[in-house]
Amino acid sequence: MSAATQYPILLVAVPLLSAFCVSVAGLYRKAICFYITLGAMAVALWASVATLFEVLENGTIHYALGGWPPPMGIEYVIDHLNAMVLVIIAFVGFVTAIYSKRSVEQEIPDKISQFYTLYILLVTGLLGITATGDAFNLYVLLEIAALTSYALIANGEDRAPLASFNYLILGTIGACFYLLGVGHLYIMTGSLNMPDLQRIVAGLYETNAIQIAFILILVGVWVKMAFFPVHGWLPNAYTFAPSATSCLMAPLMTKVSVYVMIRIMFSVYSPEFTFNAFVIHKVIVWLAVIAIVAGSLRALAEKDFKKMLTYLIVAEVGYMVGGVWLANRMGITGAVLHILNDAMMTLCLFMVAGIVMYKKKAHGIDDMRGLFRKMPFTMAAFVVGALAMIGVPPTCGFFSKWYLILGAIDASEWGYLCALLFSSLVNAVLFFRIIEVAYFDNGGDDEGHESATKSKIDEAPLTMLVPLLIVAVALVVIGLCTGSIVDKVIQFTVPLL
Repeated sequence: MSAATQYPILLVAVPLLSAFCVSVAGLYRKAICFYITLGAMAVALWASVATLFEVLENGTIHYALGGWPPPMGIEYVIDHLNAMVLVIIAFVGFVTAIYSKRSVEQEIPDKISQFYTLYILLVTGLLGITATGDAFNLYVLLEIAALTSYALIANGEDRAPLASFNYLILGTIGACFYLLGVGHLYIMTGSLNMPDLQRIVAGLYETNAIQIAFILILVGVWVKMAFFPVHGWLPNAYTFAPSATSCLMAPLMTKVSVYVMIRIMFSVYSPEFTFNAFVIHKVIVWLAVIAIVAGSLRALAEKDFKKMLTYLIVAEVGYMVGGVWLANRMGITGAVLHILNDAMMTLCLFMVAGIVMYKKKAHGIDDMRGLFRKMPFTMAAFVVGALAMIGVPPTCGFFSKWYLILGAIDASEWGYLCALLFSSLVNAVLFFRIIEVAYFDNGGDDEGHESATKSKIDEAPLTMLVPLLIVAVALVVIGLCTGSIVDKVIQFTVPLL
């Protein structure tokens, strides 16, 4: 058996065992927890990149857990789509682990071992969700990720426990919808393996149970991804969570849920059913339009930097859901590409928010006054992230928006096209307002000390600054490499329509 065939299980097994090691090590020496976490994330990143190259070279990887062949046993199935998502999860987990050291020591110094145990378990759950080819195993891993995220959020600011409780209620409702849908599928097919389900379900599209199962799963996944109007758990959860938790969850939770939606649409059901036999895609595109506009307007009203970013995530979810349901090649290409781009953009901006929190002990927009002089490298990275979010070339945000716009034109969905342009305009207003506040220092210090403090550079620690700069550079590199990413990876993820 070649080493390449073991990559899928290494992605999950190594972090899972590392979580146990961190929990035990924390009883004796808390300082070790960070290094075990970093090592686990490094192995996950190496295995995910190796898996991607293996898929690019030899095609889809099938790994039967425990030697039990599918459909009776659980199988990991890695194709071009989830190979790319696995790399995103592992990369975010690795750079955020480096970034988290100083932040965690400041914000939750008495819960370091608990934090890193939960951190690894959350990444493990997300990797498992992405790799699995079993519908019920996906539910189990979805709950592992959810339970750990509830605990991670609850360790944050004063209002964090309540935000976590709201997330728990809505997350449980979403999980119940998903499980009920999978239950309907199992009753009708007797199988939980996704390829086997697709084969059997193809002859049952006209039955009410199969159609209801699709709706139930779809609603459950929408709650998990915070698709408007079932987004109520997200803003407070990400705002009041510890900075490192926000940096991990904000780029990944919604994007992995979008991936799950795509997987259900095309790997359990089929494009023929989703877009032809069960025609609701035009309605969902208009729901995406409402999500984009509502998220953008709500962000425009915010004075808290982190909460503003959370509402932009709500709008970005509308981008991806609408792109998929445009039901054409350009739209789906743009949506899949935006999973990558939005994860990197969101990571960059939440890292900036975490650094502001580390330095100022707050994350309001007014707290960013004068930061261009005091923290030039941090704010340079912020500008790159802002330009990417607006959609300015050559940053990656431009290219996924361009594909989405082409998809909207091809589908004659002019409302969705206007929503994309409106959102980009709102993003420009939001971020240039912050740039103005951060560039012109109009307050904070007494007049006698103002000139001295203006010229003094007080950057973030290197363990926070270097990961931020790496992500900022990645925003440009991904944009310049968009053609290769689409040709070598994403084109294989788009079904023949």
